[in-house]
Amino acid sequence: MYDLQELEAFVSVVRTGSLTASTRDLGLPKSTLSRRIKQLEETLGQPLLLRQSKKIVPNDAGRVFYRYCNDILELVAQGHEALDELKEEVTGRLELRCHEALVRGWFSGVVESFMANHEDLTISLRTQRSVPDRVDDGVCVWLGQPAYSELRQECLGVLEQGVFGSPEYFRNHGVPESPGALVGHPWVDLVGLGDERTALQHSRMGCFPLSLPERRFTVDQLSVQGDAIAAGRGLGLMPLWLVERRLSAHPGTFRRCLAEWSGPEVPVTLLYPHGVLPRRVRAFIAHLRSAVPLAWGQTTPNPSAGVPEPGTNGSRK
Repeated sequence: MYDLQELEAFVSVVRTGSLTASTRDLGLPKSTLSRRIKQLEETLGQPLLLRQSKKIVPNDAGRVFYRYCNDILELVAQGHEALDELKEEVTGRLELRCHEALVRGWFSGVVESFMANHEDLTISLRTQRSVPDRVDDGVCVWLGQPAYSELRQECLGVLEQGVFGSPEYFRNHGVPESPGALVGHPWVDLVGLGDERTALQHSRMGCFPLSLPERRFTVDQLSVQGDAIAAGRGLGLMPLWLVERRLSAHPGTFRRCLAEWSGPEVPVTLLYPHGVLPRRVRAFIAHLRSAVPLAWGQTTPNPSAGVPEPGTNGSRK
């Protein structure tokens, strides 16, 4: 019978192509990882891996055996999940990732309330500035629409945007009276949420494509963008919900202009793995959906439509 730890080591090295990357993936010393690979090869009576340039790749035997390893490990995982379903409690380790703009305040509150109901659960929470390639035993909440991801995607809600500046900036430079007047003001832009095709929308006047003014400051964090706008460095598009939360803590730091014009809506996207999900992941997704603010303007889906039940493949038509 094969040693599951040896199979996990082999599968990880094939996936990453590197012993160093697999040590991070599995949390093992390189010596332990190398020993498990060697023991597996001795059990099989033949080598499975070879080194090409700076990458480790499977040989012919390794490619064949890799497919069976995946099947074996998947069956073991499904067996554990099936046993978990017999338990009422939510236990184990949950891996959570969240966009930096949402992690403080709302998301941390969601996590705290979930932990209060499940004291035997261990949670790892990471702040993300880019969409993760994978999430094991958990979810990621992202601000925006990921261009591509192998993870399942679900829209939790949408955030309306408006044009904001600081009261001091408007006193010194005036308040633009129309979208066309924005071209005369420096722009504090956020990487990923603004581009050359940005347009403002009016309920009666329709769409106004913006020729964005000079980008005086471009950042990759909403908190830094907010600091720059509050400091009077220029104007920028910001999600209304996040501005309201910031104004509750720091009154008077922002003022909206062109109040009847809205920027592009920004989706809040939930990402999680395909396939059968452990009870703890499904429980957290259900809890997360119930905590979506009404201000996001999106009706949360039926949980049974979004989280696959045991025995399904998790696909969507």
